[in-house]
Amino acid sequence: MGSHGAESEKECAGAAMTVESTNLHFHGLVVPPSCHQDDVLRTSINPHDPAFEYRVRIPEDQPPGLYWYHPHIHGSTKAQVLGGASGALIVEGIERANKTVAGLPERVLVIRDQNLVNPNAPPSKSEPVLPRMLLDRDGDAANNGTGFGQPAKDLSVNYVPVPYPDYPPAVIEMKPEETQLWRVLNASAITYLNLAVLFNRAPQQLGLVSLDGVPLNENRTLGDFVDWQTHLGVPPGARVEFIVKGPPVGTQALLVTRTVDTGAGGENDPNRTLSIIRVSPSAPEPRSKLESSPAALPASKKQWLGDVQPVRTRLLYFSEKLLDPNNPNSATEFYITVDGETPQPFDPHSGAPNIIAKQGTVEDWIIENRSNELHAFHIHQLHFMLLDYLGKPVNEPFLRDTVNVPYFTGKTLTYPSVRVRIDFRDPNVVGIFPYHCHLLEHEDGGMMGIIKVEPAEEPTLVREGRNHPAEDRSASRQ
Repeated sequence: MGSHGAESEKECAGAAMTVESTNLHFHGLVVPPSCHQDDVLRTSINPHDPAFEYRVRIPEDQPPGLYWYHPHIHGSTKAQVLGGASGALIVEGIERANKTVAGLPERVLVIRDQNLVNPNAPPSKSEPVLPRMLLDRDGDAANNGTGFGQPAKDLSVNYVPVPYPDYPPAVIEMKPEETQLWRVLNASAITYLNLAVLFNRAPQQLGLVSLDGVPLNENRTLGDFVDWQTHLGVPPGARVEFIVKGPPVGTQALLVTRTVDTGAGGENDPNRTLSIIRVSPSAPEPRSKLESSPAALPASKKQWLGDVQPVRTRLLYFSEKLLDPNNPNSATEFYITVDGETPQPFDPHSGAPNIIAKQGTVEDWIIENRSNELHAFHIHQLHFMLLDYLGKPVNEPFLRDTVNVPYFTGKTLTYPSVRVRIDFRDPNVVGIFPYHCHLLEHEDGGMMGIIKVEPAEEPTLVREGRNHPAEDRSASRQ
């Protein structure tokens, strides 16, 4: 409904951000970064403050799909999300975008992480013998490269905990061979997921129809497209919506997350079961079902993002530094830096943007990872298109709001990178908002930057970061 004017803006400008403060980020929605809507840089609500009202109008052309909301107080985001402060948000109408899912029962699964319930427990006897467990600099279990061992965090499925070491699973009930649409949100603070459905240990085909809230056929050139895969990688903050066919009676069926290689500096995300899929003719139906005969969703009036020429290309990079270089267990500072500037952790008191862009334009960003652990790039207020991954073009005629940037092994001449096309055309993106790694301990630790998107009629300021032509991407590391 828009902001409340100048007086209302003052309500968001003065409160300190402390461990008791909170606010809300509406992840994936194209709503303004302003007071009472989706401002996380100034809005800070404290326990004894008067009631604070959010007034958010979701645009009519917001793609139908799965979104979410969570607190975003810098320095405390990880703790609040680990505590379960998050929720799913559905923009209805996905069956209008892709009639393959019309009439299907739908199920929402929110996977969260939390501190280990049994941190001192020995591994399950069913796991192989492993080297002694190591801790990373944040005190979590470090990636041991085996696919097993103590995880950095426990997981839960719709608040049903699945704790280490035995992982007693949640239960999903289905009718035999029933087809459903599963909407899965990775609401974890730091845990990567690699989802698979197993029947008698054999991986099944999963029909991906939407990613990060946007149908895969958003550009309307693919028809009722379904991308069939046997496993789906879901970084923290990301969402996947996919078709699942239940098992026959008598089949052992599981929803699992496979191990994710987070790099030598990353946390341990091992293989583990999340849920049993229990089939019975008397299984209850999911509480909601998609419309059976939907009207087609109108085509977008915007030119497809992949067909728009960018006004510039920027280079940004992730990096890390030990606060005490002589102590390998020292705390770490995390950075995301515009090329040509000096790495600095995010300063919540600065207010100065790292990047200035113009509403109505499109830009390409190349994001390198100069650290030895996996990072997940996320930007508020908008979606982007993945163009290149590890220097190779990819054919993705759909959009994301979070993407993995592979870690640096020290064995290549160039840093791992992704290239994304960033869309500043929507008037709702005018304002100041963050981009950051969505591993929230990294974001809290400084791996965040600020972009200011100016209205189209205002002149763009000089500070834009150095343009970085595509041909420069092969430059050796500095």
